Amino acid sequence: MTTPQTDAHPHIQQYLADFDDIPGTRIYTAARARQGFHLNQFAMSLMKPENRARWKENEAAYLAEWPITEEQKQAVLARDYNRLLDLGGNIYFLAKIFSTDGLSFVQAVSTMTGMTVEQYQAMMKAGGRSPEGMRSIREKR
Repeated sequence: MTTPQTDAHPHIQQYLADFDDIPGTRIYTAARARQGFHLNQFAMSLMKPENRARWKENEAAYLAEWPITEEQKQAVLARDYNRLLDLGGNIYFLAKIFSTDGLSFVQAVSTMTGMTVEQYQAMMKAGGRSPEGMRSIREKR
């Protein structure tokens, strides 16, 4: 079955799949949005003080109230933000989790790069990641 979107862009699936070949790149597609809907709703619930209090009291119990997958639950509990992005998380919604943990955006994102905060800040001040290095997962180059 085709949709107006796929009719207008018959190669859209391949186009989007090509982004998955770039190391460290995650495009927030409609499919990821659907996959992460409840995960992101959980994260947004932490905007309310009473929900943050319940979360801090018993994270596993609070997560059990949400219809998210076991894999998503484990990634939340492990604070594995890269995995959460893979599982449909939106970084702006996930920010509610690390903010509740008392982390700044820079602190949380540095954990996603495997760098210290200082290393991450220095890299960003120097212009970001180098274009040198592995650029294709499939081609290993």
